[in-house]
Amino acid sequence: MNLTDSTTYTLALGSQAKAASALMARAPAAMKNRALRRLAGLLRENTAALQVDNARDIERALANGLAGPMVDRLKLSPKVLETCAQGCEQLAAMADVIGEIIGMKQQPSGIRVGQMRVPIGVFGMIFESRPNVTIEAASLSIKSGNACILRGGSEAIDSNKALAKLVQQALAESGLPPEAVQLVQTTDREVVGQLIAMPQFVDVIIPRGGKGLIERISRDAKVPVIKHLDGNCHTYIDAPCDMGMAVKVADNAKTNKYSPCNATESLLVARGVADAFLPQIGAIYAAKGVEMRCDPEALAILQAHLPLTLAAIAQAAPENVAKLVPATEQDWFEEYLAPIVSIKVVAGVDEAIAHINRYSSHHTDAILTTDHVHAQRFLREVDSASVMVNASTRFADGFEYGLGAEIGISTDKFHARGPVGIEGLTSLKYVVLGEGEVRS
Repeated sequence: MNLTDSTTYTLALGSQAKAASALMARAPAAMKNRALRRLAGLLRENTAALQVDNARDIERALANGLAGPMVDRLKLSPKVLETCAQGCEQLAAMADVIGEIIGMKQQPSGIRVGQMRVPIGVFGMIFESRPNVTIEAASLSIKSGNACILRGGSEAIDSNKALAKLVQQALAESGLPPEAVQLVQTTDREVVGQLIAMPQFVDVIIPRGGKGLIERISRDAKVPVIKHLDGNCHTYIDAPCDMGMAVKVADNAKTNKYSPCNATESLLVARGVADAFLPQIGAIYAAKGVEMRCDPEALAILQAHLPLTLAAIAQAAPENVAKLVPATEQDWFEEYLAPIVSIKVVAGVDEAIAHINRYSSHHTDAILTTDHVHAQRFLREVDSASVMVNASTRFADGFEYGLGAEIGISTDKFHARGPVGIEGLTSLKYVVLGEGEVRS
C-alpha cells in the first residue's frame, strides 16, 4: 500500500474496511469470541516487547516537551495491558447482541413488527495519546461485528503499530479478515481529513482526544460523529451527607488520577457542611499538591484552617506546595487534567444543579448525600451522560460499567450517550414478519 500518496492510501483503507465489514457482520459469535480471547493471550505474551515499543514513544514525547498528563496517558504498563486483556475476555464472555430482535408486536393487519440489532458497518476512530485505545476500539469492533480504521496520535505511533499487529494476528488466527481492524500507518494529517470525508466507506467517526481535535473533526466531517468535547466533571457535597464518605470520594474523584476525562475538576459544597468538610478535604488536597481555586466563601474557610498545614508541607516538601487562590469565572468551565480543582460553596441542591447544568461539559457529575429526595432530584435534573449518587466520578468508564471496554464517552444525545460499548456501535433496523398479508 502506497503510504506516500495519502488519497490512494486512505481510499484503499476504506475499501478494505468495507469489504471486511460484510464478513464481520455475518461472522458467528464463537469466531468473534475466539479472536478476542486470542488477543488477550497475545497481549500477555508480548507485554515485555510492547513496553520496548512504548518506551520509544515515551522517550520521544519527553524530548519534545509533551506535558506530564499527556506523557502519563502514553504509558503501557503491565497493569494497563492486563486491564486491556481482561477487557477482551470480558467482551468474549458477554452475550452477542448482533441479530437480536426486540419489541416484536403483532399489528391489527396480522403482520408482526420488531427491530433487529445490526452492526453500524465501518467506523473511523481518531484518537490521541492513549495507545490502549487501540485495543479498546479493536475489541469492541470485533465483538459488535464491525470493521474499523484507527488513527492514533503521532506521539504513540510505535505502540499503536505493535498493538495493531497483534490484533490482526488474532483475527487471522481466528478465521476473520485482518483488514477488519486497520491502523493508519502514517502520521500524515491529510489522512485524517480524507478519512472523515468518505461516506462511501465510513459510517461514523469517533474522535477521542483534546478539544481542538474534536472541534475540528465535528466541523469538517461529512459522516456522523460520536463525540465529547471535554470532561469538566463535578462532585457536589450535599447537606446532609456522610462526612467520612464524602471526604473519601472527593479525594478519589480528584486525585486517583489527574489525566482522565472522568476526574472531578470542580467541587461544590453545600453551605450547611462547608465548615466541617472543607478543612478535611483541603488538608488532603494540600498534602497531595493540589492547587485549589476557590470562590470567596470557600477561600475564607480554607485560609482560616490551612495555613499551618500549608506551612508544614512547604517545609517538608517544598516541591509539593499546594496553592490556595481565588477562582475566576473561567475556572468553573475548566477541564484541568492536572492537580488543580475549583471549589465553590453553594446554598444547597438547587444551586448545585443550576451551577452544574450551566458550567458542566455534561460528562459525569456526582452527589454525596444521605437525603433520598435530593439524590433523586440530582439524578433527574442534572443533564449529563452519567449522573452518580455517593460514588466517585472516576467510575464513568466502560470497563467499570461492565461493557467490557469503551470506545469513548459520548456527551451527545444521539446516537449514543455515556460510555460507548457494544450497543453504541450498533444500529436497529425494522423487521416485519408476515404470512401473506396485503394492505387494503
